[in-house]
Amino acid sequence: MRASVLGAITLASSASAQAPGGEAPPPAVTVVTMKAENVTLTSALPGRIIASAEAELRPQVNGIIVERSFEDGSEVAEGDALFRIDARSYEAAVAQAEASLAQAQVQADDARREADRIAALRNRSVASQQNEDSAIAARDAADAAVKAAEAAVETARIDLDRTTIRAPLDGVIGLALVSEGTLVTSGQATPLAVVRRIDPVQVDVTQSAASIIRWQRQGADAALSSNTDPSVTLKLADGTDYDHAGSLMGAEPHVDETTGVVTLRMEFANPDKLLLPGMYVLAEIPQAMLTDIVLAPQEGVSRDRRGRPIAYVVNDQNIVEERMLDIVQDHGSNWVVRGGLAPGDRLIVEGLQRIAPGAPVTPEERQDTPPAAEAQPDAAGGDAPAGN
Repeated sequence: MRASVLGAITLASSASAQAPGGEAPPPAVTVVTMKAENVTLTSALPGRIIASAEAELRPQVNGIIVERSFEDGSEVAEGDALFRIDARSYEAAVAQAEASLAQAQVQADDARREADRIAALRNRSVASQQNEDSAIAARDAADAAVKAAEAAVETARIDLDRTTIRAPLDGVIGLALVSEGTLVTSGQATPLAVVRRIDPVQVDVTQSAASIIRWQRQGADAALSSNTDPSVTLKLADGTDYDHAGSLMGAEPHVDETTGVVTLRMEFANPDKLLLPGMYVLAEIPQAMLTDIVLAPQEGVSRDRRGRPIAYVVNDQNIVEERMLDIVQDHGSNWVVRGGLAPGDRLIVEGLQRIAPGAPVTPEERQDTPPAAEAQPDAAGGDAPAGN
């Protein structure tokens, strides 16, 4: 009997001694060690393509279109003849003005000779002062008539030249809105066609006044340095990136009272004519530089029940700590974090569903960025502790 009791005590003592060693080890998590970096912050703004120059062709004289000398959608050079208006009446007007000029010149010559003759008679006291004054006045009036006739000839020639409507700039001409035989009038509301210069093109985007104020409040420390690439990139409507970088030309110093936005204008080279006026695009503009900032992988950041961004880090004792974050914006697959994380912090990016604040873990540094297909389940699971 005593031997049985001693045996039971021995077994119990042995079992209690093995219990601590039988507990499960702390869960394994994958971490990324934070590093201080310099980050250029950008804004993605929607906008539309506009031509860098645009001219609507309208007639400056009346008449009937007798010729169209271009193909719709073709490139034209400044000075190219595009339309021709029946010029016969304007040619006659030039001939009439030239005849009037010749007549005025003959009359001016005659008045000049008469003035000289009266002056000679006046010197011999044969003609009166009144006769001389009248001859001088007639001479001056004849000279003025010559100048008026010359101006009439120039006006008639200008009207005749305007019967040929030429390209006012280099560019691409659109569809012709009139055909041969159409009667057109000077300054009519409907243009004959439109010429647009689309290399380069301009992009007008809008940014809210509140965003501009927020960027300005970053202060001088966040201003773009001279070493920062100021180029603007463009994303097209199909989601692809445009091959050529652009530059910011300026901003309208006015806030639209209705929408509360400011218009920014950029310029892009368009040698392949891929960008067309009216096309929707998304421009990414560099607006500030933050130094010694932390980039946190997005899969390691979740939201609490109040919607605030939080993250979990592993301290020196391998204990999980919860951090409240101050996020500026996204940057690729990372968040730009201004507060809550510091260089050297070990951010948990995988295994979030198995942890809680204050719990011990076994951290393992992530060597390579995991594929999106592998990272997505952990990012989704990371929302569970935050109450989403």
